[in-house]
Amino acid sequence: MPRDSLFGERIVWAGRPAVIRPSAFQRSLAFVSFFAAVITLCFALVVAIVLKAEFGPLLVFAFWCATMGLGILQGPRIVLAHSRYVVTDQHVIAIYGPIRRTIERKAISFARIYWDESQPDAGDVELVRAVPTGALRRRLMLRLIGVRAPDRVWAIVRGAERLAPRGGADRPLTQRLDTDERVIWSAQPRQALKRFVPRGQREWALLAIAAALFAGGARMAIGAFPTLRRVHEGGLQVGSFTFAVLALGMGSTILLLIGIGCYLVYDAIIRSGYLAAYTRYLVTNKRVLIQRRTEELHLDRQKIYEVIESPSGDGLHDVFLVLDGPRARAVAASGAFGEISRGPHLRPVFEAVEDAEGVSRILRGPPELPHAA
Repeated sequence: MPRDSLFGERIVWAGRPAVIRPSAFQRSLAFVSFFAAVITLCFALVVAIVLKAEFGPLLVFAFWCATMGLGILQGPRIVLAHSRYVVTDQHVIAIYGPIRRTIERKAISFARIYWDESQPDAGDVELVRAVPTGALRRRLMLRLIGVRAPDRVWAIVRGAERLAPRGGADRPLTQRLDTDERVIWSAQPRQALKRFVPRGQREWALLAIAAALFAGGARMAIGAFPTLRRVHEGGLQVGSFTFAVLALGMGSTILLLIGIGCYLVYDAIIRSGYLAAYTRYLVTNKRVLIQRRTEELHLDRQKIYEVIESPSGDGLHDVFLVLDGPRARAVAASGAFGEISRGPHLRPVFEAVEDAEGVSRILRGPPELPHAA
C-alpha cells in the first residue's frame, strides 16, 4: 500500500475536490465588492465631468474593488484545483501546494457535513477537534471542500467504511445510518418566538453594526434629495447623463448599506429561529446526529463525557453535550458553562427539547462499540 511522505503511514483514502465553486458567503462578498466598484466609478465620472478635478484615486479604488471581487471568486478555484486530501492510518491531511494541514483521526471530536445544494452527492466535510474550555479554549478545524460522497469520506475517517451505506443529500439521514445502527430517540426543537431574541455577544454585535448601517443609510437618504436639488440649481440638468450617474451612485450607496444591514439582521435574529423548524435531533445506539437542511453534525457517543441539562423556559430544556478527547477533559462545552451565544453552524447541543431527562439518561448509558473497519 502507498504511504504518506509526511508521516510514513499507510494511505487508506485519497481524493481531490470534485466540486470547485465559491461558497455563498464568498459570492456575497464578491457581489459587495463589484457593487462598490460600480458606485466608485459613478462618482469618478461625476468628479471628472462636472468638477473637472483629479479622479485618479477613485478609479484606482474602483479597480481595487473589482479586482478583490474577482480574487474572492477565482482564488478558491485556483487553490482547490491543485489540492488533494489524504486519510492515513492516524491522520487526515489536506494538501494545498506546499502547505499541509493535518489533524489526528483519534482526536476528532465531531464532524459537520455541508451538502452541495446543486449536487446532492457532493459537499464539504469539516472535522472539528475541540480542546479545553477557559483561557486556553480554541478549536482546530480541517475542512475537506467539495469532496464526492462526504458522508462516505467521514465513514472512512471514523473507521466505519464497511458499515456505512452510500448515499446523498436526497436521501433522509435515517436511510444513511450504519448497517448495525438504529435510532433510539429523536426530537425537534420546540418553536417559540423567543428563538428570535438575540443571544450572546456575536448576535448583539451584528445588530449594533446593522443599526449603524441603517442609520448611515437613512441619513444619506434624507440628505440625498436636498443635495440633488442644489446640484440642479447649480446648473446640472435633471435629464442629463451626469445627473443620472450621480443619482445612481447615491442610490446604490444607500441600497448597499441597507442591504448589508438587512443581511446582518437576518444572520443575527431570523436565521436561527427560522432554521429551527428544519432541525432534527437523532440519538442512535452509536452516535448523535443533528440535521438542519443541508447541514449535518455527526458525533460518536464515545466522545461524550458528560450531559448537562439547562432550563430554557416553558417546561423545555437545553441539553449540552460536554465532549472528551486526547489530553483534554470536558472539552467543547458548547454552552454548558454559560456560553449561551449561538453560532452560524450546528453544535453539539439539543435546544428546547421536551424529553431532556430521557435523552440524558440514554446518553449517560454506554453506547454500542463500533465494529472495526
